[in-house]
Amino acid sequence: MTRFSAAVSDSSDDEHDVHMVQDFKKSPVRSPPKLLEDYNPKASSDEDIGVDQESDEESSEEGSSSDMQEDDLAPTRSRLTRNHVLTADSDDETEDGSENTSSGSASSGESDVDVSAQREDVSVIPWARQVGVDAQKMHVMQTSLFRIPEEAVAIKAMNRATRPQFKLPSTVRRKHSRDSIGDGLRMDSQERASFAHDIEPPPYRPSRKYARVEISASTVAGCEDGLVDAGLAFGRSFRVGWGPGGTLVHLGRLCAPLSQIDTSANSSVITKTIVPLFAGSHKEANVRLSRLLQHHLSKTPIVKDESGIPFADPSTELDFSSFVSLYPSSDHSDEQSLFRLGRALFDSIDLHLAPEITVDVRNRISAVRRKVALSDWLEEAVGYLVDADLKKHASGDSAACIYTLLTGNQIEKACEAAMDNGYIKLATLISQASGDFEFREDLIEQIQLWREQRIDVHIGESTRKIYALLAGILDVVEGSKASSLEQCPDIDPVKGLDWKRTFGLHLWFSEPMDAPISQVFESYNRSRQESPFRISPPLPSYLEPSSEPLPFNVPTPSPSDALFSLIRLHADPACSLSQALSPLSFGPSPGDYSLSWHLYIILSRCMRIRDFADRADPGRRRDAMDDEDEPDQHEGHSPSADLLASSYAHQLEQLDMLQEAVFVLLHIEGSAGREKAIKDLLHRSADKLDEWMCSGILGSLKIPMAWVNEARAVYAIYEGKVFEAYQLYLNAGLYQQAHDLAVIELAPEAVIRQDLDLLISLFERIANQTVDGWHTRGKVYMDYAHAMTRIPELHASLTESAVADAVEEQELDNFTRTVPRLINILPDVLSNPSDPRHKVALAEMISGLTAVLDIVKPLALSQIKLTAIDEATKLRHIQTTFFEKYMRSIQAS
Repeated sequence: MTRFSAAVSDSSDDEHDVHMVQDFKKSPVRSPPKLLEDYNPKASSDEDIGVDQESDEESSEEGSSSDMQEDDLAPTRSRLTRNHVLTADSDDETEDGSENTSSGSASSGESDVDVSAQREDVSVIPWARQVGVDAQKMHVMQTSLFRIPEEAVAIKAMNRATRPQFKLPSTVRRKHSRDSIGDGLRMDSQERASFAHDIEPPPYRPSRKYARVEISASTVAGCEDGLVDAGLAFGRSFRVGWGPGGTLVHLGRLCAPLSQIDTSANSSVITKTIVPLFAGSHKEANVRLSRLLQHHLSKTPIVKDESGIPFADPSTELDFSSFVSLYPSSDHSDEQSLFRLGRALFDSIDLHLAPEITVDVRNRISAVRRKVALSDWLEEAVGYLVDADLKKHASGDSAACIYTLLTGNQIEKACEAAMDNGYIKLATLISQASGDFEFREDLIEQIQLWREQRIDVHIGESTRKIYALLAGILDVVEGSKASSLEQCPDIDPVKGLDWKRTFGLHLWFSEPMDAPISQVFESYNRSRQESPFRISPPLPSYLEPSSEPLPFNVPTPSPSDALFSLIRLHADPACSLSQALSPLSFGPSPGDYSLSWHLYIILSRCMRIRDFADRADPGRRRDAMDDEDEPDQHEGHSPSADLLASSYAHQLEQLDMLQEAVFVLLHIEGSAGREKAIKDLLHRSADKLDEWMCSGILGSLKIPMAWVNEARAVYAIYEGKVFEAYQLYLNAGLYQQAHDLAVIELAPEAVIRQDLDLLISLFERIANQTVDGWHTRGKVYMDYAHAMTRIPELHASLTESAVADAVEEQELDNFTRTVPRLINILPDVLSNPSDPRHKVALAEMISGLTAVLDIVKPLALSQIKLTAIDEATKLRHIQTTFFEKYMRSIQAS
């Protein structure tokens, strides 16, 4: 019969062709095909056929059979040698090594039929019937009695489940290969019985991110004792970690990645460093942040979420205008300027329009009003810069003073200055600033005419700048080109101006009066990108040339000013809060997240204008007309928002503002994360939880008392006040912690003192609670105290009474059965060998139970091996036991 085997590989380079394997009916024993390394047709089959064990195992199911025919049972009949084998060349390609092959061939679907047909050979069944043996039984006898080693291997492979086999290529020398460099695990070639049988796909094995290498090839070879980076050698035990109040615990010296280390690598000194998170003094930051957070708390109700965890839900009343009211009108700090800009850009505007006005008209009027508000803020923001420049030109060119006033959009003062200096016509032009297109076109023609007729050489630069501003020209104005006497230099209208005044010139003079804020922003931003050397970048105020030296290194490129980021947030709908709320935009400290967090709360949680990029939808903007009782839905979850709140709370913790830090953590959106963050904060600051602090946390912030008691319990354990910690755990409802503390620390001392009442009181409140290990730990102490108290009472009562009480006898009998089991459990309860109290308490408990049981029934402990008891107790138990046995022997006789 003929069989087909299909070799399948997952690699295109190792694909095998389908080869026909031909087995002869006259062959005495059917064995699987063998792959030969080198085939020699002249050599005998017994000497030249090389057996590849792995190939035999893979193809054993297809090419093996244990069927024997009638002729095979005759011992005198010679066996025919196999004249058809399979050989494998060096390229792993199977070749036919036989010159004489059978001409018969069959399809892939016939291979399974041949196997069953052979087992039902007509020559076998009649012969089995002649000798009176069942055909199936004869087949079993043939298989078991005449099996050869090759056939045994084949049958073993047939009975084994087919599964993909993985092999490492010869080029792979590592234990864990990496798919990214071509060394991934590849599945070996597999054979199947026929094309009707599918091969199981190989299991998915993801690529390893890291590969294990030999120690000689590792970068840490020979540096295992380098304590500068002990975390590399010892893992988390020696990692850098944060402590209470912003304390950073580390080994060695804090340095940048490229810094040179001048300390010894073998240093084992642990350093605690307070990392500065504020650019100024802590006192100033305390006052500033207390004002902001107190106002925030006044407009933020504390409610409980679905999980019963307190949650801070700011109301819609918390807008930019409410924060502006905290600052006096004379305050010109960057902080108040930021809130005033937010009020101009984002706060709602009462348009005082009739209800029948269409939406388009309302939007148009709202855009104009918003632009006017931005212009008013910008005039106030650059006012002090204009005054400073006016002082420089007080005794100089009057045209320069007029130009300076125009850079601050002080049109009225510029007109007055022009008239006072005799520039009547110029004052008339200034009064028409930001005029229509015809006015600007006339001025552009005038400037061109001056240049063509070479008149501009006789006009001052400040006057030419004034005309350029009025014409809406902010690019470089070329002068007339002539001989050296009539050559006029070029002028730059924005030269020497900061970014706010440059942006103001685009708002006031360059763009049309009805242009939206987004168009003005795009005009300025495009000019800044096209001419970075002419246009001042929007740098924060602390990066100005006149500012003081910075305590921190500012990265490159420099961050944008928070004011510019806020304008961009309004003008660019694609801008997210992640791009606008960088800490370096508000101050020189990269760890100061105070203003970033307050702006996030206003823009995202209150006004629903913009959110972080990792949240899908900031939700619907709430209006004042909405029902206050309607619950607010915060769609999705933003990890960036939680991280921002945690960073701000860490700053407040460094300032010892514990209540304020808890309030900020109440804004974390996830219930589990909020609970854990607040508990961790309370644990780190447990020493500050005095009566005044707890009253604010429990009252205004509605933190559960159990959280505070848990933190105070941890601190009590740290101070060695174990019983106080036990009581605090009970008050917090943490019965598991109280139980563990009583079992390990308190109960052994109560046993040593023989204070059974105290021992029972330790576990009375825990007995009715669900506690892990109660029956094998805490209940053991209660059973011990109960046995030590009740057994002597029962014995005395039964001895004194003339008539025994059946109930008392049953109770005493129960004790005689439970006490031995109790003694067996005690070594597992008091299992700390390093604590001497456990050893003493164990000996005391076993000795006490042995003593009271000896009085009632000494033989109850005959099967118990008493350990950890004193010699006197052991001797007394032996005497009592033998005396009891002696008395029973006398009674029996």
